[in-house]
Amino acid sequence: MKLFPSGHATHPQWRTAADLVLAQLRAQMTQPDYAASPSLGLLYITDLFAPHAQEILEHLGAELPEVTDWSGTTGIGIAANNAEYFDEPALAVMLCELPSDQFRVFSGVAPVGNADVARSGGPNQNFQAFTALVHADPSTHELPELIGDLSARTETGYLFGGLSSGRGATPQFAIGGNGNIRGQGAASGVFSGGLSGVLFGEGVRLVSRVTQGCQPVSREREITAADGNLLLTIDGEAALDVLLADLKVSLDEPMHAIEAVRATLVGLASPGSEGLRRTGDLGADVLVRHIIGLDPTRRAVAIADQVEVGMRMTFVRRNAQSARADLMRICAEIREELEPEEQTLEVASALAAGEAEASPHPARRISGAIYVSCSGRGGPHFGAPGAEMQIVRHALGDVPLVGFFAAGEIARHHLYGYTGVMTVFVAD
Repeated sequence: MKLFPSGHATHPQWRTAADLVLAQLRAQMTQPDYAASPSLGLLYITDLFAPHAQEILEHLGAELPEVTDWSGTTGIGIAANNAEYFDEPALAVMLCELPSDQFRVFSGVAPVGNADVARSGGPNQNFQAFTALVHADPSTHELPELIGDLSARTETGYLFGGLSSGRGATPQFAIGGNGNIRGQGAASGVFSGGLSGVLFGEGVRLVSRVTQGCQPVSREREITAADGNLLLTIDGEAALDVLLADLKVSLDEPMHAIEAVRATLVGLASPGSEGLRRTGDLGADVLVRHIIGLDPTRRAVAIADQVEVGMRMTFVRRNAQSARADLMRICAEIREELEPEEQTLEVASALAAGEAEASPHPARRISGAIYVSCSGRGGPHFGAPGAEMQIVRHALGDVPLVGFFAAGEIARHHLYGYTGVMTVFVAD
């Protein structure tokens, strides 16, 4: 695969922003290292453009008729290569050149169960999904169960994506071929509620990593008694007593205790999964959840998720320095996995270029990237506007990238919080 054309822009008028993006895409499509015949468009808009979602999709579709399929969603912020857009009208687009028999767009009107309908003239009669990009409405009922069900329908069980976010409506985009998702009749391509996204076949190679944004403030323990979302005992001791001891606070000083508890979250890990690493950092399987209440009578701690006996847990807090280090770690892992061990002088010079001279290069073996980060992260959490994506560019390299800041992040069959999910398309 060649490099995927990508573009991003902000402007008060949606049409002007879209035309600025189109100019970037068209310029790249004339360059030999970039895909000239993309078929799948990924579109992310900030919530300030949500009222114009249909117009934006129709305009892009009319200007890029060769792109038959579109997927995307709305975020309170969106991400692009070396740029973040919060609290301003903006959009980002990446055009993917993939074999037509290696992906399917799905949505509520074209669910996964019907996604194996053959494309007109296409070779696939029985499409098998290996992975999936997922966009979901956070208000959807039984969302964790739906994510788990979709994961089970893929060969690898690996999903990546996130929950739409915004201060109002958060439309999703899902369309295939001339306004029709095959087998479902006419469809506008703009949806609210449920899940949508793209199923990928075995021929689309992806590398994905989860980066945590919290740091442990206690050792890892086992949940020994629970009731729904209540932690009753941890390692045989009353959960509330363990929490207060770890935070070194007392209910005799309620204001101080409440302040400490509000800054604390719970990291959960299922038995057999990766909890705390030997380095003391959170593993990729840890799910961070809010503490939503204390029960002095039962000496229990209520959290924003169901818990089961046998799970492992640790108390954690958000930490910008830890988040920065972990983000750099996953980007370095991806880069090291993909960059060739032996390089020509030309390739080595291109990959070693400073940021001022660096540009997307096929030798990185990354055609494009999708980054979904928590809406509570972004530049402000890392110390400055745009800082998170600057870290990504520095650690991963200059690659075509789009994404959004989500109300929850999806990786494998898990729904995360305060994390980032980086997924790259491998150019073989």
